[in-house]
Amino acid sequence: MTSTDVHKDVEDSGPSGYAAARLRLLQEGARSGPPRRSALADLTDDWLSGLFTAGAEALRGVSLIAVGGYGRGELSPRSDLDLVLLHDGSDAGAVAALADRIWYPVWDLGLALDHSVRTPAEARKTAAEDLKVQLGLLDARHIAGDLGLTAGLRTAVLADWRNQAPKRLPELQELCAERAERQGELQYLLEPDLKEARGGLRDATALRAVAASWLADAPREGLDDARRRLLDVRDALHLTTGRATDRLALQEQDQVAAELGLLDADTLLRQVYEAARVISYASDVTWREVGRVLRSRAVRPRLRAMLGGGKPVAERSPLAEGVVEQDGEVVLARAARPDRDPVLPLRAAAAAAQAGLPLSLHAVRRMAAGVRPLPTPWPSEAREQLVTLLGSGQPTIDVWEALEAEGLITRMLPDWERVRCRPQRNAVHIWTVDRHLIETAVRASEFTRRVHRPDLLLVAALLHDIGKGWPGDHSVAGEIIAKDVAARIGFDRDDVAVLATLVRHHLLLVDTATRRDLEDPATVRSVAEAVGSQGTLELLHALTEADALATGPAAWSSWRGSLVADLVKRVAAVLAGDDLDEPEAAAPTAEQERLAIEAVATGSPVLSLRAQTEPPALVEGQPAGDPEPLGVELLIAVPDQPRVLPAVAGVLAVHRLTVRTAELRALDLPDGVEGSVLLLNWRVAAQYGSLPQAARLRADLVRALDGSLDVAGRLAERDAAYPRRRGVIAPAARVTVASAASRHATVIEVRAQDAPGLLFRIGRALEDAGVRMRSAHVSTLGANAVDAFYVTDGKGAPLGAGEAASVARKLEETLRG
Repeated sequence: MTSTDVHKDVEDSGPSGYAAARLRLLQEGARSGPPRRSALADLTDDWLSGLFTAGAEALRGVSLIAVGGYGRGELSPRSDLDLVLLHDGSDAGAVAALADRIWYPVWDLGLALDHSVRTPAEARKTAAEDLKVQLGLLDARHIAGDLGLTAGLRTAVLADWRNQAPKRLPELQELCAERAERQGELQYLLEPDLKEARGGLRDATALRAVAASWLADAPREGLDDARRRLLDVRDALHLTTGRATDRLALQEQDQVAAELGLLDADTLLRQVYEAARVISYASDVTWREVGRVLRSRAVRPRLRAMLGGGKPVAERSPLAEGVVEQDGEVVLARAARPDRDPVLPLRAAAAAAQAGLPLSLHAVRRMAAGVRPLPTPWPSEAREQLVTLLGSGQPTIDVWEALEAEGLITRMLPDWERVRCRPQRNAVHIWTVDRHLIETAVRASEFTRRVHRPDLLLVAALLHDIGKGWPGDHSVAGEIIAKDVAARIGFDRDDVAVLATLVRHHLLLVDTATRRDLEDPATVRSVAEAVGSQGTLELLHALTEADALATGPAAWSSWRGSLVADLVKRVAAVLAGDDLDEPEAAAPTAEQERLAIEAVATGSPVLSLRAQTEPPALVEGQPAGDPEPLGVELLIAVPDQPRVLPAVAGVLAVHRLTVRTAELRALDLPDGVEGSVLLLNWRVAAQYGSLPQAARLRADLVRALDGSLDVAGRLAERDAAYPRRRGVIAPAARVTVASAASRHATVIEVRAQDAPGLLFRIGRALEDAGVRMRSAHVSTLGANAVDAFYVTDGKGAPLGAGEAASVARKLEETLRG
């Protein structure tokens, strides 16, 4: 169907013809993106113009105006129609009747309508009082009626905006900042709001408003394309959901990607992130320029008075070779020659980060346009400047993003392209892969005094997840890439080997500390063999903490830190030559020993509950706050008997307690005390409400152990009472056998979506398999449970390979059932 045919339908059939023509237009596969949005706006213009003409008759001094997105000619399939009926005030009754003749047909078709009826004076007054109204009127476009009336309002609104810009632009900037605080950053969100999040369509509109003020302008390169991409995604979202929504929910991303002809949801998110990054960077540069201009305007009259007229000369302070500070930004010196100085971008970036100043847009673009490639290997100065940049702390982030916005990062580090804007579909991670790497370097900069080779620590932080852009295990792929990058940067052979080891094993310490029995010599020896030297262990320890802190709040705590520190201490002893063949069991604390003796004496479980806290983060210049709550420590001592793990886990699930971490082990009793005791040291939190009393937990645990409390039945009844809500479909549970992880037991690893009763189901399945549990190490990372169980056969020996595989398979079937 041609455009002429579509418009003829509107003329022939009125509202019903518009609805049919609109539907056909939205179903045209050949027309999408800007052409479809423009065609939809034109189609709607014709229809509304017809409604206006039919209702206006001999009425004069009235016009119909589109504002906002409709005013820009950008109608998405489910966009609101933003309309103003403008009149000269001569016949208010006739105008009200005309408004009804236009608004009601729009409502009858189920279209969302944002409407107002105003005189030009009322429109200007409302705009002066409401910034959002003024922003909408900046895009006012005539549809029908008195063209002169529309043109007069447009001219007046633009003049008002430019006259009031020094006052209103700071107000607009504050509005953008508040919205970003509420909605987050579009370029990092797994379910972003395409319109409201920082870097979204609202920010793009704000940049248009800044440009209309004539006070400052946004960087133009790539901005229109970024905005078009976000609009295209929103169109596809409207078409696939049939709803007026701007939130790109996880369950809809595959459909939206297919609608746009993209490979998968990850490709979609990456395109969204890239567009958002362009808009966010343009916003940063623009608001910085607005601030500079407003400061200059405020200072200039005083300077003129002091200097007797004339234009003041901006002061330039040297920062490094070819780099100076001017007017609060880092710019290139007049004598700088990017075409002859390949290290200049890194030198300028390091100087800017060290000074805590932004890199000027002009400087970055000048370097991007003219700088020569670095030779291979890099000269030592380039490597030193990279390390200085990475070690500069928080200012590193903005400087790095400025280089990346103009393509300088991927020019220096080509492997960066594969991780740039790459999403991480993991509830623990709060950043894209590339931003996480920079955040890790920022965190690592805090630990440079803890290690002998801070340069290796910082570069390892930058590269530790570089393999995530390749298929397979990212640590294995990353090791290969890290070797190549480190050699290209100019590290010698020994340093290249250390960096490769750090990247290959950057998860080793935290995985081992939280999922393995540290009392088992095989555990400690395997880590020592992988690490190889005390220096590498020192670096790996610092990298582990920096990586976890840069991941998100669920990835690190004082508990995890203490476990990793304990493992590092043990591995250091092995590397120093200590013998672990006859390890001494860790001595129980006084409270653990008291509970164990009481459990033996009474023949029943005993427990204690104690709130856990960690010291608050210290901020320079501010008083220390209250300790941060970590949850509640639950200590349970139980005479050794079957089904302890499922009993305890089941009782906690019945009481709606979430298990954050859990350990189970046999406890050595003091001399003269007969019996065997299992000690459970768990950290729990109430899903909602307050914690139950310890006496009630103990009573239910006694009943669970003697079989009088039907835990499985209670949990099943509760599940039946609360129907499942639609949500993200989690990956299936995975159960594996960790080969050679221990000489004394078989290690069964479980990775699954955390859910109420999960640990109960695991414990019961292992008990049903007839294995004995030597110890358990359970941790919850966001929505993921990562557990390790040390099990033996009835005689206390490790399981055979076939039996272990069978147990793992049955457990996996149970969890997937």
